[in-house]
Amino acid sequence: MRLLALALVLAAAAADAAVLKVAELNTEQIRALDRARTAVILPGGILEEHGPYLPSYSDGFMNERITRDLAEAIGARPGWTALVFPAIPLGSGGANEIGAHYSYPGSYTVRSTTVRAIFTDLASELGGQGFRWVFVVHGHGSPPHNRALDDASDFFRDIYGGQMVHLFGLMEVLECCDAGRRTASAEVHREDGFTVHAGAGEHSSVMSLRPDLVPDTIAKAPTQTATSPAELVAAARKPDWPGYFGAPRHANAARGAAGLTQQSAFIVKLAMEVLDGRDLRGRPRYADEIMKQPDIAKVVEDSLAREAQMETRHQQWLAARAKK
Repeated sequence: MRLLALALVLAAAAADAAVLKVAELNTEQIRALDRARTAVILPGGILEEHGPYLPSYSDGFMNERITRDLAEAIGARPGWTALVFPAIPLGSGGANEIGAHYSYPGSYTVRSTTVRAIFTDLASELGGQGFRWVFVVHGHGSPPHNRALDDASDFFRDIYGGQMVHLFGLMEVLECCDAGRRTASAEVHREDGFTVHAGAGEHSSVMSLRPDLVPDTIAKAPTQTATSPAELVAAARKPDWPGYFGAPRHANAARGAAGLTQQSAFIVKLAMEVLDGRDLRGRPRYADEIMKQPDIAKVVEDSLAREAQMETRHQQWLAARAKK
């Protein structure tokens, strides 16, 4: 019995050791990692308004759940290690930009060029140190945000020859799962409508992860139904838009848990296939597909124009300061 207990303890310790946090490691520990069998995970979590019933870090809580499941799956592969980075709480294109509300309580975003620079710089550091496998877990709906992460991933592959995959940038990930939807009635789906942000599904997901952050007043949340991208834009442009779409009042933790579990399992399976040699380059990408919607493309055009104005203002300020 003592030998069995010891074996179980050692097995548990080995499993824990296979999932490492880069923030807790020193130079020699990082140097000792087998680059061919270490998969780096870069989680993100934009700070973005989600209306009166969800926290600003809602996307981040969901990304952290997926990151944990993915890390454990990688660590369970014989001889493999998951190297997990701290969540990067930066992203571009808050949903408030759909209605041209460029300053909105709860959204603290950066330009898409900044997102690209951050993740390309990290790709350079990782590639320069010989890492070959990188997974980005940064689910968020803005097309420029996703394109920036796609660019960073392509850069890593082209320059360093490894695999860096922006998992939520793949259409197959976004279309994979319906467990959360199956738990709701057709009437609820109609009321929730065409929701791309903070609808019943997203409220359900956060309810399942952090019920302490979802107030009971959600039961009386007014519905914001839209049936098309054009109606989304029209709703978001209203001065009294509450910061969400759909029918949050129908959210429940069970629906959220079912949807997250199914999506996480799909992402883990996809990542395992990548580690087994599957090349996902050329697969349909969300940023490309969503931009085929004219109303969404116009929102993006306006957002990028504002980013360009911000860059000009920053450069002018730097130039003026340099003359002082």
